[in-house]
Amino acid sequence: MQRQPLEVQTIYAELLEQIAAYEAARTIGHTAGSFVTKMVKGQEYYYFQHVGPDGAKRQTYLGRRDAALDELANRFAEGRVNVAADQRSIERLAALLRAGGAMVTDASSARVLRALADAGVFHAGGVLVGTHAFIVLGNLLGVRWGTSLRTQDVDIAADSKLDIAVPGINADLPSALDSLEMGFLPVPGLDPKSPTTSFKVRGQSLRVDLLTPAARAQSRPVSLLRFAAAAQPLRFLDYLIDSSVRAAVVDGGVVAVNVPDAARFALHKLIVAGERPAAMQPKRDKDLSQAAQILEVLSEDRPGDLVLAWEALVVRGKSWASRVAKSVSALDRISPVAAQSVRDLAG
Repeated sequence: MQRQPLEVQTIYAELLEQIAAYEAARTIGHTAGSFVTKMVKGQEYYYFQHVGPDGAKRQTYLGRRDAALDELANRFAEGRVNVAADQRSIERLAALLRAGGAMVTDASSARVLRALADAGVFHAGGVLVGTHAFIVLGNLLGVRWGTSLRTQDVDIAADSKLDIAVPGINADLPSALDSLEMGFLPVPGLDPKSPTTSFKVRGQSLRVDLLTPAARAQSRPVSLLRFAAAAQPLRFLDYLIDSSVRAAVVDGGVVAVNVPDAARFALHKLIVAGERPAAMQPKRDKDLSQAAQILEVLSEDRPGDLVLAWEALVVRGKSWASRVAKSVSALDRISPVAAQSVRDLAG
């Protein structure tokens, strides 16, 4: 693990501010498409032309041309100019980050994440988890991780309870993947009667998995209506995604995403590492390595974050703390500093 230059950390902070302002100031100019007019029997009519999720061009009828629709079309054109300027500024910051040594995501995965973001997956409560989230957390913490981070598994977690809590917010995840025309296909589960929770490009390692917190001994896929898809329930996932933060994936451009809190990410990795069977030793080693690197940074820079994450963990029961303790001896072999930071939390 190495520290990123202060200039790079400052640029990333500025990028997050610009993304927040860009998202907050969404206007008609952000809508993908254009206003067009048609002459029908001597009368001029307005249509809004756009490309659907399936890649087909569509036109939505708006009405006969009048002053109100002319004003709307003008506002749209002006908004587009402002949006283009904001996008250029964000892309410039992304280029500076890449040149300065920030952590970047591979092009294929970033393309998938951009399609999911455009479809509204992250606005609808989706949280990027797994190794891609670990890459993003490196930029948030101002460091470059010291391990190889080659993965094309895109893991999206979401709480099924938000289907009730946030009505009207929908993001069609399968259609977003179809629109990429990359060849994504549903991956059949062990039970052919269960809905798929994964999508994969045939012949490639590129894969998207949808996950959700498990309720007790739940194992069957859970329907997430707002994503038009099903998710695989996993234990301990609720703790990981409870306090997600807004961040940015950097590649050729920028994708705004949600990622877990860094301290919770590290402690969750320790829990998961302790639950893995011997046959999954490589994944266990990866969990411990990622936890160790984050713990080293936080224990030096943001120890208060670790305290808050620990407090949120122990209120869930003694078994949660014991699961973390189970991984501390293995963590000691990787990073005594990280292991000691966990012992300090446990008292």
